[in-house]
Amino acid sequence: MISEQRKKIHPHKFALWIAIGSIIMMFAAFTSAYIVKKGQSNWLSFELPAIFWYSTCVILISSITMHFALKSFRNRAMQQYKMLITITVLLGLAFVTLQWLGFITLQQKGILLLGNNSNASASFLGVISGMHIVHVLGGVIALMIILFKSYSNGTKNYNNVVPIEIVNTYWHFVDLLWIYLFIFFKMIG
Repeated sequence: MISEQRKKIHPHKFALWIAIGSIIMMFAAFTSAYIVKKGQSNWLSFELPAIFWYSTCVILISSITMHFALKSFRNRAMQQYKMLITITVLLGLAFVTLQWLGFITLQQKGILLLGNNSNASASFLGVISGMHIVHVLGGVIALMIILFKSYSNGTKNYNNVVPIEIVNTYWHFVDLLWIYLFIFFKMIG
């Protein structure tokens, strides 16, 4: 009976995988539409500012800190876990900030993401990256919740690793999603 129970996926993890599947389908639709629209004559080609490289490095590092945070939690090294989750939150916010600065850099170069004078290529970049940023912010909120719980006096349960595993999986997912999008924009854009 115990071995049967261990083979079942936790309902929250199952829900996360369903959500990840839905998010993948949404971004697949966005990138497919991008490819179709790229064939139009008024398509504007432009290079992504270097700051997008920096944001990519930041989100990769945040995945590493998240990995070690989970490992620390499993090893019951709570101080290290708290420090690593805090760093991951800060890196997530740094990623969002760097993305925003990248958009500002594009606007300063006359490439408007939205509005009457925008081009479809820039608008696609804005919508796709913006949706990714929304998902990253959702991850940052989840990270802040588990961080807050780690500081609360009532949390002494080292056995319930499921919430940290769920946030870990989601965080690695938004990291991989950005890597895909970044490569997509560099190669297709």
